[in-house]
Amino acid sequence: MRHIRIPTLGLALAACLGAAPAATATATPAGTSAASKSGAGLDRYYDQRLGWGDCAKGPDDAMGRDLDKAGVQCADVTVPLDYAKPQGRTITVAVSRLKATDTRHRIGSMLLNNGGPGNGAVQSPPEFHAWMKKTGPRYDIVGFDPRFVGRSTPLDCGWNVGTNLFSAGLSRASFERQVALHKDLAAKCRAGNADVLPHVSTRNTARDMDVIRGALGERKISYFGYSYGTYLGTVYTQMFPGRTDRMVLDGAIDPRKFGPRLLKEAVGENERALADWATWAAARDNTYGLGRTRAQVLATIDGVIKKSSRAPLTVGTAPDAFRLDDTQVPFVLLAGLDSDTDASRASLGEQVSVLAKAAAGQAPTKLSPQFAGLLRLATTGDQSNMGSSQTAVICGDVAAPRDPEVYWRDIQRSRAAYPRFGAVNNNIGPCAFWDRPREKPTQVKHDAKALIVSATGDPRTPHKGAVALHDQLPSSKLITVKGANRHAVYGLYENACVDKKVNRYLATGKLPTGDQSCAK
Repeated sequence: MRHIRIPTLGLALAACLGAAPAATATATPAGTSAASKSGAGLDRYYDQRLGWGDCAKGPDDAMGRDLDKAGVQCADVTVPLDYAKPQGRTITVAVSRLKATDTRHRIGSMLLNNGGPGNGAVQSPPEFHAWMKKTGPRYDIVGFDPRFVGRSTPLDCGWNVGTNLFSAGLSRASFERQVALHKDLAAKCRAGNADVLPHVSTRNTARDMDVIRGALGERKISYFGYSYGTYLGTVYTQMFPGRTDRMVLDGAIDPRKFGPRLLKEAVGENERALADWATWAAARDNTYGLGRTRAQVLATIDGVIKKSSRAPLTVGTAPDAFRLDDTQVPFVLLAGLDSDTDASRASLGEQVSVLAKAAAGQAPTKLSPQFAGLLRLATTGDQSNMGSSQTAVICGDVAAPRDPEVYWRDIQRSRAAYPRFGAVNNNIGPCAFWDRPREKPTQVKHDAKALIVSATGDPRTPHKGAVALHDQLPSSKLITVKGANRHAVYGLYENACVDKKVNRYLATGKLPTGDQSCAK
């Protein structure tokens, strides 16, 4: 669910059982027109003319100004809130486009999704253009903020946190506080957004994608999705078979596993990534002071969590001062393990060092901007919109167990093998208190050509999920980055092997003859 600009800090929340079906508009096979209509009453959406213009919304809109400077144009796509009632209420989905400059060799439009769910991609066309090198000018590169995300029609439940990825803590009492927190988060969402929540789902986002394709005048569309975006892309291929051209799925998810308890699948990868980081930190004890061996560093971490369970740790200085208990400290660890680059590891080293000094009773010091931003996400409502939309999608896709004892039993069973993350990855979340989804989860029944990218030690969406998706899409090919604890590879990890293979596919449309591997 990439660091904090990430595809997935929020890939998991509560639990999955099943979902009740509902009457909604269904997709028909691709037609012969450019728009390829998708059902009665939707023509006005597919045929709309987009009002492309400047991206900056005002003098304080730095992102918009940067996009304007890069030659990107922005527009709003109108879509129905409820696809079963296309004449009813409408919402807007924000899109951006960096047009192809090599028009003689133009391939088509490529749609981007940065995962989350809850992450927008309106800002992303310029960086993708750069990563794609000589192939970039051959595409119209299109970013979009999914429904209720970013610049699209917003959803904000008014939470006092921007994420719900917390630990159950070390005691039954801390778990009960988590139950109360997540019940309250769900209630706040329902109180102000009851008319909208039933329509926040991956399937409806996929329908929006097809409207975007139609409004762009494309028979088929290429797609690049990170993390949750790999699930969204897979769902799109199942709902609208035959409408994709080139598709890259990076940090892939087994669609059968997607749901509120997805992060449960990665608990082992999280513990191993932390152990690998501890080895790295031990070799730099003079810098971080956490211990000279892996075991000592892990013992320091365990001590910090234990200390925070007795009384919250105070870190930082005003105005960025925070109090963290044993439900919040593991979130810092989880957030810092999405990459094994030296820069990412150093950032986590600095953060754990701050926590260790707080646990030892030392006076708080000024936090780095990155650490302060992370703690604001976890402890304030600054990013309530992101947490709200992310949660609404996951809870709107797959139902979760409603009995808190289900979670408590899993937490207790996992503590011995996974002492730092068992209580995080198995924790209860708002989906336990959410209304049941309107549609059944999407099942993979259609093959699709796709290039899947995955690292063997991915701590967010485990490599086994990519292998499973590859098996479900027989025409796909898999690029495996061996020995890397990394989530989201292309462009971000600066792995020349991966970038070259992906760019070759985007340029030629030809998948490799067999599965590929790249060294870390």
